[in-house]
Amino acid sequence: MATRMASRVWKRGCQRLKSSPKCRSFCSSTPGADITSVPLSKPLPNMPLPQYASVGGSSADTQVTVLNNGLSVASQNKFGQFCTVGVVLDSGSRYEVAYPSGVSHFLEKLAFCSTTEYENRDHILQELEKHGGICDCQGSRDTLIYAASAETTGLPAVMNILSEVVLRPNITDNELEDSRVAISFELENLNMQPDPEPLLMELIHAAAFRDNTVGLPRFCPTENIAVHTRSSLYTYLKNFHSPRRMVVAGVGMDHQHLVQLTQEYFVNRKSPIWAEHVGIIDTNKADDKSVAQYTGGNLQVEKDLSDVSLGPTPFPELAHVVIGLESCSHQDSDFVAFCVLNMMMGGGGSFSAGGPGKGMYTRLYLNVLNRYHWMYNATAFNHAYQDTGLFCIHASSHPSQLTELVEVIVREVVNTAGKVFPDELDRAKRQVQSMLLMNLESRPVVFEDIGRQVLANGHRKPAKYFYEEINKITEEDIRRVATRMLRSRPAVAAYGSLSQMPSYGNIETALASKDGRMPRKFSLFRSS
Repeated sequence: MATRMASRVWKRGCQRLKSSPKCRSFCSSTPGADITSVPLSKPLPNMPLPQYASVGGSSADTQVTVLNNGLSVASQNKFGQFCTVGVVLDSGSRYEVAYPSGVSHFLEKLAFCSTTEYENRDHILQELEKHGGICDCQGSRDTLIYAASAETTGLPAVMNILSEVVLRPNITDNELEDSRVAISFELENLNMQPDPEPLLMELIHAAAFRDNTVGLPRFCPTENIAVHTRSSLYTYLKNFHSPRRMVVAGVGMDHQHLVQLTQEYFVNRKSPIWAEHVGIIDTNKADDKSVAQYTGGNLQVEKDLSDVSLGPTPFPELAHVVIGLESCSHQDSDFVAFCVLNMMMGGGGSFSAGGPGKGMYTRLYLNVLNRYHWMYNATAFNHAYQDTGLFCIHASSHPSQLTELVEVIVREVVNTAGKVFPDELDRAKRQVQSMLLMNLESRPVVFEDIGRQVLANGHRKPAKYFYEEINKITEEDIRRVATRMLRSRPAVAAYGSLSQMPSYGNIETALASKDGRMPRKFSLFRSS
């Protein structure tokens, strides 16, 4: 009974819908026409014609303009109500050889504080809030990035803020003290985290580039927290926040409008603040032009990690090892091949919430994590810089398995120069291409890509260029770059309980062998 009643109600509703004059006038200019008879190949009657975004052409390309003072302005227009704009500087911890390490770390913490125009951080955030904006500053070994995202209509206000925080920060005593507290807390937190990935990256860079460029500390050492003053910071700003070392990059605005705003706020406005504090500038320090020198080496930190888990969830006691070799810079012709090799090695943790899309068919999963249940993690990384690169594998297990862990990882590194199967190479190439294109769907990623490429090359290569370069990689290319990598002296970093850690000499010998096996000690007499 209920089914019949529902059927009648449905039929009556359909009849009313068909007889509705509103429906007829919307669907067709012909009275009584059915909605299914409207052809999709023609514009809808009584509707405005659609306007489509153009694909290709100058509006979708990255445009670059260099101002008279050497400052580069680069942008790509993109449909939408919001834009991302910022300043990318050729700065970072690699240039701190003449300074107490930690300058870049301090500048990152001091970003978006008081300036000559804004009295404090709250004033800046309130101004950004008027335009739905957010801001951030991120430092790395080779760049310092100030960025903001806001409504496109608020671009002039955002550019004013960026020019102030980059060129005219006050750096008051209270802000300096707050930064010391923040850095102390961050260092303490790094040493307490169950996952020591940031510390391991510090150690492997320090081992690979001993006391030079990208091997200098990314985080401010504890002993230097109290050392930094306005004098050291302003001296660094004067040398590295110069127009020729920065790019104003943007996504989602007209290029000429961005050029005009950059000229107004970064060039025509008052001088940088360090010009007003000549008395505290150390004139003996200039910008560093050192080229990275790969050294290789061994750096180990013995630490008891048995009680690293602070919460109710138990965390296993682990020992961590990173083995690295010199790769190449992002300007090198082998850069794309190293990226494909990195994806081919892949890896991750022993548990991955996902299937093949999470890299489950990479070598470090198939040959390592799937075969050795006691291994907690095995992940490949490729760090590329302007003049060098570092390819490394981070692995971890219980300290009692450390010898076996190193043997397994060394063998996988040596095997990179061996047989490459067509299926695994094709899968790795598709993954790199997919990652490239999906990442560039995000405005902040496009902004950073524009800034970094223009800073390094003076122009930006489109995604299509890299897509095609990835397609060109062959099995021989992978073997060639792997052989090139294996010629370098290894860099080894270890962290945790390291009583079972093999010697650096044995690791070096195994990497130089054909099968990657560690040297064995033979004795005529067995110990009782």
